[in-house]
Amino acid sequence: MLGNRHLALDTLRQQITALETRPVLQGEESVPARAGFLVAPRGAVHEVFADELREGGAALGFALAQARSMLEPRRPAILYLQLQGDAQEAGVPYGLGLGSFGLDPGQVVFIRAQTIVELLWAIEEAVACRPVAAVVADIVHLHKALDFTASRRLSLRAAASGSSVFLVRYAREREASAAKFRWKIAPAQSRPPPFDATAPGPPRWRVTLEKGSLGGRRRAAPEGEDFLVDWTEHGFERVGADDRTRGAQRPAPLSGAPSAALGDRLSEAS
Repeated sequence: MLGNRHLALDTLRQQITALETRPVLQGEESVPARAGFLVAPRGAVHEVFADELREGGAALGFALAQARSMLEPRRPAILYLQLQGDAQEAGVPYGLGLGSFGLDPGQVVFIRAQTIVELLWAIEEAVACRPVAAVVADIVHLHKALDFTASRRLSLRAAASGSSVFLVRYAREREASAAKFRWKIAPAQSRPPPFDATAPGPPRWRVTLEKGSLGGRRRAAPEGEDFLVDWTEHGFERVGADDRTRGAQRPAPLSGAPSAALGDRLSEAS
């Protein structure tokens, strides 16, 4: 009996070691990325940070847009998880806004948990489900239960299943985490349309990759790797130097226009 227990433990250790040492993006080559586009790698946990809740539209929009890019016939669903209390404070994604960016609201399953422990359990179960392309967990406040151990469990599940987890957070602090990638997101001034320099252009994000590397050939700089990206029907397109200059020189808009409509929320507060 004791020998069987030791054999089971050895087998479990070998399985965990295999998950930890194999490439996280084992099947990524089968989904080629368009040149010049910023695509989040699959099969990993991504932390998506905004410094403040008021920038939540940009952070949530980035996470949902990246999740959309992972949809495919054999993985047709995205799960959006949120705490019940957070929904009252921050609102929920707006269905018409999702549709205007090519994300069918019917492909998004909305789940609300009462506690952070229930939410973390739901993420673990969802990411192991084969039809799920990605899980987006919108977490407004810091929670002790979301610690390094919890993130490690999620990372192992994501690597094993090939699905992705996006933990949307709102804070300037960065606690220890086993997430493979960490993104800092902020809205940026959009490029003006060609026929009206004062009109709002397509949504634009300022993205900093604070942790992880893209393509496996380089590492992010110590202070992070910066990208300026525009939204297109095919995803996030990196902005060239010329477009950066033109965007900086555009006149100030007459009224504040949202820069990340994909993350628009429908408030539940009365």
